[in-house]
Amino acid sequence: MANYLDFEKSIEEIQTAIESAKARSDKDAVEILEKDLDKEVKKIFGNLNDYQKLQLARHPDRPYALDYVRLILDNAIEIHGDRHFRDDEAIICYLGWIDGQRSIVIGEQKGRGTKNKLKRNFGMPNPEGYRKALRVVEMAEKFDIPVLFLIDTPGAYPGLGAEERGQSEAIARNLLELSGVKVPLISIVIGEGGSGGALAIGVADKLSMMRYSVFSVISPEGCSAILWNDPSKVEQATKALKVTPEYLKEHNLIDDIIDEPLIGAHRDKEAAANAIKEYYLTSLKELKALTKDDLLQKRYDKLTSIGSYNE
Repeated sequence: MANYLDFEKSIEEIQTAIESAKARSDKDAVEILEKDLDKEVKKIFGNLNDYQKLQLARHPDRPYALDYVRLILDNAIEIHGDRHFRDDEAIICYLGWIDGQRSIVIGEQKGRGTKNKLKRNFGMPNPEGYRKALRVVEMAEKFDIPVLFLIDTPGAYPGLGAEERGQSEAIARNLLELSGVKVPLISIVIGEGGSGGALAIGVADKLSMMRYSVFSVISPEGCSAILWNDPSKVEQATKALKVTPEYLKEHNLIDDIIDEPLIGAHRDKEAAANAIKEYYLTSLKELKALTKDDLLQKRYDKLTSIGSYNE
C-alpha cells in the first residue's frame, strides 16, 4: 500500500477515487479523475517548500541504492568486505554493466522493514564501510572502470565502536584518496546527503542531486536542537540550512540537478532509474573524452574552487 505524506492527501483521495472507478469499469470517470490528478500533482509539486522536499527525500517508499542497482545494472556481482575488519552492509558495492558500459556502483543502503533497517544500520556506515568503498574504487582504477556513487545517508554512524575503529580517519582518507583516482567518478545524491557520511563517497568529477534530495552539514533536527534547543523547529532549520538542490546549484556546490518525475521517484521508480542512467552515461561520455591528466586537473580545480570569501 502506498504511503502518502500530509501534503499529498488530496492526491491520495483522487487516486482512491480512480481505483474505485476502475473497479466499476467506469471509463468516463477514470478519464476525468486522471485529468484532475494531473492538475493536482502540478499544483502541489510545483509549489513545494524546503521542508516538504526534505520529507520527500526521506519518503519510506523512495528508491534506495539497491533498487537502482537492480534497475540499471546488468549482470551485477556484489563485492564484499574491507579486508580489515568486516563487511559493512550499509555500503553496497556492485560490478556490472550499464547499457554495455562496464561500471562499478557504490551506494549507501538504508533498508526496508525492521530487520533490514537493522542489517543496514539505517544507512549509517561504519568506518569499514568507507574502507570497503575505497578498496573497490582502487580496484576500479586498476581495471579502468568508471564508478557511480549513490549517496543516501542521514550521516556516518556515531557509535563508540565506529569511533574506536577510526570513523573520522576513514572519511578523511576517502576524501584524500578519491581526489586522485584516475578513473571517472560520478556521485549522485538520491535521497539524504548527511554531512561527512555523504562526503566520504561524494568526491567526484560530477556531484549531482535528484530533484527531491537534500545535502546538509547537519540534519535539520540536529540544527534546531543545537541552535534553539527545540527539536520542533525542524521546518525553520530546514529553510535556514538551504539543503535543497536549487540552493546548492546556485552556489556551485553541485554540478547538476537530475530531473526525477514531478510526483517523486517513489511514484515512478523506473523513470527515476532511467534519469540516473541517462545522466551517468552522458556525464561519462564527457569525462572519457579527457586525458587522465586533464581529468585529475579538472577535479582538482573543481574541488579547490568550492567556497567563497570577502577580504
